[in-house]
Amino acid sequence: MRNTLMLLLLWAAFSSCSPSLSYFTQDLYDRNRWSESELKKIQFYLSDDVYLRRKLGENASEIVEGKVRVINGEKVEEIFIPRSTPGVFTFSPKANRFAIAFENGSDQRFLMFGPNPKAGERYVLLAKDWERASGKVTYDGKEYEVNYGAAFAGLMVDLRRIDRQDRNSRTAEGVRVN
Repeated sequence: MRNTLMLLLLWAAFSSCSPSLSYFTQDLYDRNRWSESELKKIQFYLSDDVYLRRKLGENASEIVEGKVRVINGEKVEEIFIPRSTPGVFTFSPKANRFAIAFENGSDQRFLMFGPNPKAGERYVLLAKDWERASGKVTYDGKEYEVNYGAAFAGLMVDLRRIDRQDRNSRTAEGVRVN
């Protein structure tokens, strides 16, 4: 009994400290009307794993940080961005489109997100073309295929933290008669 109570107390302490992530939606964006400078202060998170893959030609010496694998005799560069990876807003090329960076190293390392009506207006990964098994995205100035499961990989935010940042409060001290 005592061990159970202790575990419950530990769970409550850790769960109150962990982020309460919610999907970033068009409605949330419209209600708050954040500017680009305000968006840069929001910590975004990725909701699902994203795998980027591109085939390499004969000149594989251009690889700097990506993993190179041989699949069916072809050289392939892979980049894995796991779910819950923190990301930052870098710019907005047009209305309702966010470039989000999940790693440092180049100002070209970003993925594009925007609202999807089929996903409840959540901001999800945007690709040039979604085909049956994959889509095409530009990352670090190069074209990659992205796994189809990433079609609904979305942006998430900690709403408690955003509410705390947006709140401007003070306590009135009162005024006394002289």
